Amino acid sequence: MFGTPAGPASGRPVLVVVAHGSRDPRHAATVHALLRRVRALRPGLRVEAGFLDFNTPSVPRVLERLDAEGVRDVVALPLLLTRAFHAKSDIPAVLHEARARLPRLSVRQADVLGPSSLLTQALERRLYEAGLRPGDKGSTGVVLASAGSSDPEAIAVIAHVAREWRRTGWCAVRPAFASASLPRTEDVVRELRADGVRRVAVAPYVIAPGRLPDRIAQGAHASGADVLADVLGPAPELARLLVRRYEAARAARQVAALSA
Repeated sequence: MFGTPAGPASGRPVLVVVAHGSRDPRHAATVHALLRRVRALRPGLRVEAGFLDFNTPSVPRVLERLDAEGVRDVVALPLLLTRAFHAKSDIPAVLHEARARLPRLSVRQADVLGPSSLLTQALERRLYEAGLRPGDKGSTGVVLASAGSSDPEAIAVIAHVAREWRRTGWCAVRPAFASASLPRTEDVVRELRADGVRRVAVAPYVIAPGRLPDRIAQGAHASGADVLADVLGPAPELARLLVRRYEAARAARQVAALSA
């Protein structure tokens, strides 16, 4: 159903992209659009989507199907921008349970997507698609608006991304959060205005549409931001990053096998 069929002897682990899932149908549609771009980059690679909640197929069902087909090696790649609760707890628990039930199936969890320069390149792509030009960077303050987390490590990563992205020439880059943490998008837009920033743009640091990205958009509109970019979605940079994380996990697995 998804990707190029790969037999047990293909020698290449199947890539299972683990997405959160959402009641919003735009979420799953965006995930599948991103995976189509990944398949186009690696035509011989079998790529499957598994969801933690709300959408089908679930991660356990995908792994069961692969095991029944005779697949023996899987790379499970979290479709996450930071190492927060889902990467540290939910996904490892699901994979641990699957390994216990499917002992013939080897499953390696890949790293989360961020931070990466490819993500900031994708953010800039979305800002330019929304109307900014490269020459606007020096006079534009950017609100880096993420979903938010109660995990201090995830919050620190977002702050780090903002600092590093600011060094590429933007007038300012400041983080904001749609939930769990402060400040909110609208608060940072107003802070930048108060600091005299001429143009303010909001860049959602989220992959797919849904309730929290909608909250980011509402905050941008309510505070009068000049530019609101789209979510990262199936950006080509994001697809390349998925391939990069897959290849890194595959290489780590080969090294571990050689040293065993």
